[in-house]
Amino acid sequence: MNKAQLVEAIALDTNISKIEARKAVDSLIRVMVQTLREGDRITLTGLGTFSVQQKSERTGRNPRTGALVKIPPRRVIKFRPTAEVE
Repeated sequence: MNKAQLVEAIALDTNISKIEARKAVDSLIRVMVQTLREGDRITLTGLGTFSVQQKSERTGRNPRTGALVKIPPRRVIKFRPTAEVE
């Protein structure tokens, strides 16, 4: 399901216009991105938990040349689903 399909499904499920549903989805995404940028976690009961994890610097290998490459440290989003999806 892509964003447009999600907006349409929400509009049908809640009996609101697609414009209002799109505003709600855009707002949800904006708030989630901001929260994760601040390093906080988001828990949605029945779905799972989104959190930010710090990956340390490591050494990788270029598959084409075989040369060693330093991979810089970075922050990644981690998703942990709930035990049961209803």
